[in-house]
Parts: sequence; C-alpha cells; structure tokens
Amino acid sequence: MLLLGACEESGPPVQYLGGAAGFGPSGAPQDTVSYWDGDGIGGKPSVKISLGEQRAYFYKSGLLVGISQLSTGREGLITPAGHFSIIQKDINHVSTKYGDFVDDADNVVKANVSVDEKKPPGTHFKGAPMPYFMRIVDGVGMHAGYLPGYPASHGCIRMPEFMAENFFKTVSTGTPVTITN
Repeated sequence: MLLLGACEESGPPVQYLGGAAGFGPSGAPQDTVSYWDGDGIGGKPSVKISLGEQRAYFYKSGLLVGISQLSTGREGLITPAGHFSIIQKDINHVSTKYGDFVDDADNVVKANVSVDEKKPPGTHFKGAPMPYFMRIVDGVGMHAGYLPGYPASHGCIRMPEFMAENFFKTVSTGTPVTITN
C-alpha cells in the first residue's frame, strides 16, 4: 500500500493551515525567521533542511535566497535524513493517510485520525489538505502547514504558506534536497 501523505496535526483543519488570514492558533510562536529573496535570481535550485534547527535553506546556484521555519516529524514519526530530490509536485495535495472523520454535511466528527482507524457510524474519511506539496520520498514531502514551534508532523516538512508557495514555484522534479540532523 502506498501512503501518499503523512503529517496532519490535531485540531480543526483551519488550525492545520495556520488559521484564518494566516494567523495560527493561540500559543503558536510568531515566525521571525522565514524570508524569501529569490525572485529574479537565476540558477540551479537546491534545498538544505536542518532537523535540529527546524529550518530549511533555499539556494540558487549556491547563493542563499531564502530561509524557512519548519515543523518536521515528531518522535516516533521522524522525518528521514539523507540526500533526496523532488519526485512529485502537487499544488492541491490531500493526504490519503491522515485527516478527519466527517459526516455528510462535512462536519468534523473525529479529528486527526488515520484512515486505518475505525470510523464512527455515519462518517467518512476526509484527508488533510497539504498545499504546495513537494514529495521527496513515499509518504514524506514539504508543504504548507501548521507550525507549533517544534517537530509535530507525521514525518512531512511543514512550512509557512508563503514559503511553500515560493519553494513550489521555484523547484522542479529532480531538485536536490539534503536533510541533516
């Protein structure tokens, strides 16, 4: 069985995406790290991710053009370290593994579930949205998502939406991604 997504966060979907108007749930730290300065700069893109720092560094021809705050895999569901490349891009990706059980009116009955869990009567599984998804290995990719200030995903690499959008529009399949501890 191929698992196509792996990093929903507890709470209603609006929290997972950072809340209304881009504001996260109360208690989430303010992002004072992320920036993008890569527009108009040519060159071959590459991404370096530090799990220890919870940061992604974006380069064009070796020149640092962006840094992003991250939330990577939590204990027991770690983000893999190693050398990867972008193998798929999907602007409107939806997890096939993690999400919510919802009723026919799309009301969340049970949040933050695995598709393998027993569903409550009268519900169906609705996968978590993972906008600007950039897959690096089966079940793991970079995408826009909630940033609580610590590793909290099911293995994916979450970043602010504006950073995920910039990374997404700049990378192509084959772009190298290096992940270190």
